[in-house]
Amino acid sequence: MGQLNLNRVQKFYGAFEVLKGIDLEVRNGEFVVFVGPSGCGKSTLLRMIAGLDETSSGDILIEGKRVNDLPPVKRGIAMVFQSYALYPHMSVFENIAFPLRVEKMAEEKLKAKVEHAARILHLDQRLQQKPGMLSGGQRQRVAIGRAIVREPKIFLFDEPLSNLDAALRADMRIELAKLHRQLKATMIYVTHDQVEAMTMADRIVVLNAGEIAQTGAPLELYHKPANTFVAGFIGNPKMNFLPVTCKGVSDAGVEVDYKGQTVVVPVAPQAGLAGRTLTLGVRPEHIVLGTGDLTLKVTPSVIERLGAHTVAYAAIGGEGENFCAMLPGTAAIRPEQTVQAGIRAPDCHLFDEAGIALERRVELTAIDMGVLDPAAA
Repeated sequence: MGQLNLNRVQKFYGAFEVLKGIDLEVRNGEFVVFVGPSGCGKSTLLRMIAGLDETSSGDILIEGKRVNDLPPVKRGIAMVFQSYALYPHMSVFENIAFPLRVEKMAEEKLKAKVEHAARILHLDQRLQQKPGMLSGGQRQRVAIGRAIVREPKIFLFDEPLSNLDAALRADMRIELAKLHRQLKATMIYVTHDQVEAMTMADRIVVLNAGEIAQTGAPLELYHKPANTFVAGFIGNPKMNFLPVTCKGVSDAGVEVDYKGQTVVVPVAPQAGLAGRTLTLGVRPEHIVLGTGDLTLKVTPSVIERLGAHTVAYAAIGGEGENFCAMLPGTAAIRPEQTVQAGIRAPDCHLFDEAGIALERRVELTAIDMGVLDPAAA
């Protein structure tokens, strides 16, 4: 069991408030990812859960027990860091076995635990090698093995893949997802990479300036971001934002004007929107060449040919803001060639002056909401 509860958790460094009253429940067996830009507080929050940093106020509970005053070794957690922190003079076996030797575990039981962890991580043929003989991905698996043998209630990962090259990161993402399914353990993972968050998490916690901007399943955050920060952070390339003026509201949604063109965005209408400046959001992958409910003339300055996709960047409206479209790989488009970019109303998001989203009329499936068994939704 590995349930975690954070109740109004704050962290101050002097007068500077790093974390501003975090409330969060992590259910037993969940894979939860903390994601956000540098300085948002995600690693600090993880270190506080681990007991490496003190909590200024609030409570951290593991399985209902307050652990604020407990040292890391007594919290039932195991942490895997960005650096592998392996002992270069020790074999893989001894590196994995190290925490068990500290506990003075009987040799027979220790050997069984290490060999079991090594089989799970496909390291059973490497146990007598030294870390210097391993690849980066294998070294990270050794560090994970050292955490597995402790049989913790909660695994904590602090950007464990950031030192690996792109191909190894992709492989390790798959391995970690398999490991989670196999162990059925609670895992909390910190990253600044939203692709890692989207591909591995049961739930994502998006942090911004010490606060939770939104929590939800990956596709829930993609389809229904709560604000412009989440909308711009989740998704790659990031969402385009256009300033629009509200013309009025109706049962069909909110009618907005963008430079003489009007479009009705199917979002829940609110009173008092007429005449106000709003923000229209559309993801690059939802833009097509040609006309749409809203049609823009754009002149791409940069074209990226990625094989399956072509990504075009253009500055529009003299605002200097990049407008990005992700098109099919075969798209007939060239730099400095003006084209029409079409946007469908159902693909649009709408945000008020404070950046808060107006609720989209999009039906999310059980899978979107992170429920693998639709009958449980």
